[in-house]
Amino acid sequence: MPFHSGRRIPPNATSLSACLLFKSPTKGYRYELWCLARAAGIRYCVLYCDVRESQCRKWNEERREKGEAAYNDVIFEDLVRRFEKPDRRNRWDSPLFELWAHNDGVERSSIAIVDVVSYLTKKADSKSRDVKILQPTIATQNTRFSEANSLYEMDRATQEVINAIVEAQSQSIGGPLASISIGQGLPNIDISRSVGLPELRRLRRTFIKLTGQTSLSGRPPPSDSSSAKRMFVDYLNRELGTIA
Repeated sequence: MPFHSGRRIPPNATSLSACLLFKSPTKGYRYELWCLARAAGIRYCVLYCDVRESQCRKWNEERREKGEAAYNDVIFEDLVRRFEKPDRRNRWDSPLFELWAHNDGVERSSIAIVDVVSYLTKKADSKSRDVKILQPTIATQNTRFSEANSLYEMDRATQEVINAIVEAQSQSIGGPLASISIGQGLPNIDISRSVGLPELRRLRRTFIKLTGQTSLSGRPPPSDSSSAKRMFVDYLNRELGTIA
């Protein structure tokens, strides 16, 4: 049962994992973590430690006097100013468990902590109504799958093109190369000079970077090997032709 207060959900998180956000100053931060939890399809809740501002100041001063990690005055005042109390009516603040430290203290036996542990560890199935496991939306699932698949195909296809060029040049033993065939239905690579592996790797890295940047504002990168190879070959022909 992992506990997290950062913006990252472990890649091995499963639907049985639990995510706890202990305290965060702004609702934007909590909303971001809720979105990550939903995308990962895990259980989520918020534990809000409700403490008077004067008590927080006292604790911070005591830590500073002991030489322990503490906020300086500027940061402390900024945190107080920006703090937004969780509201259980918000999806990203629900379910909400509240701990009044100035009354109950912060102990394992505190009611709020016991309730949180129970919520996060309770077995849940399709009939459970008191435990909610966030479900990723279809759009989220499709986007994540599409991006991962496109990246894999792009990486594999461009490497196969590089391997074909290296192999063709090694077989020519320094002789001239008019063109290199990559496969049926794909354009040939027009090459009139020897191109070293470092240069090919540089061109490949640049192509993948440019393709990724284009997909942010235009159509997504190709998700099949043939399309990726065709795009890379066109790019190489332009770049090698310009350099030549």
